[in-house]
Amino acid sequence: MDILTAFEQHLIDQDRSPLTVRGYVADIKRFATWFTQTNGESFSLESVTPSDIREYRQHLQVTEQRKANTVNRKLAAIAAMMTWAENSGRIASNPSANIKLIRQEATAPKWLTKKEQFALERAIEKDLQLSKLRYPKRWLTRRRDASLTQFMFNTGMRLSEISSLRLSDVQVAERSGKVLVRQGKGNKQRVVPLNADARKALQEWLAVRPETGSDFLWLAVEASAEEGLGPRALQRILKRYAEEAGLENLTPHVARHTFAKNLADQGVGLEKIASLLGHSNLNTTRIYLMPDERDLEQAVRKLEK
Repeated sequence: MDILTAFEQHLIDQDRSPLTVRGYVADIKRFATWFTQTNGESFSLESVTPSDIREYRQHLQVTEQRKANTVNRKLAAIAAMMTWAENSGRIASNPSANIKLIRQEATAPKWLTKKEQFALERAIEKDLQLSKLRYPKRWLTRRRDASLTQFMFNTGMRLSEISSLRLSDVQVAERSGKVLVRQGKGNKQRVVPLNADARKALQEWLAVRPETGSDFLWLAVEASAEEGLGPRALQRILKRYAEEAGLENLTPHVARHTFAKNLADQGVGLEKIASLLGHSNLNTTRIYLMPDERDLEQAVRKLEK
């Protein structure tokens, strides 16, 4: 087993997300390529020095003109690998131990404004109307897509959490409802209550959901209707709605951030938002209370005469 494969397996054993594993491995490959081209020698763990990592940081900042968060993410991948290598006895000391990250001003996450949320909801409604009128065979898929998107914006659940939901995880009544997230980030369970909009979206989908042997809540109805809807399919659904609504960037993360921002704007406390999102650290949730450029613009306008 080569060193990169061993490191990848280490990340998997640590229960890192597939996205993190792929990103770290890709970042290490790029660093190894840069190391070989710069130093004229093959990359190996024991040959990396603190000066190499500092020089690579400079290369990313100046030559490639990468943003601070991108540079820090790549440095984090290197640090993770070197820490693992030191702990497993592959190197005597960690060359990344004293490497400083780039200081950056904290920025608020991206979310949809009320106007953008209205545009999205209108695009969903138009899509449903047109599909029922012109493409009746596609209407079932469009009903699922609409319910799924509305569900995401009203629960703030992660992409992986939504795609793994089972029918048995959902309880929906006329005036109440909840979803059990069996395996959230860090292998933690939590219960997410459903508001009226989330319940309506679910009930509209469950009313037409095909009867199959599958227990997945969200079915890939255009296929065999037995498989659950995968994360990439969820992303494609949002991308299609974004194009129809004229939105530049609509992802599951944006839906999650919008859910949290809406709660914060309604005065919901930090602890409650953290619990709904499945955050164990309040500092992770605190970013949702940070003002973005639009909030700051509205603030200074209050001074206008």
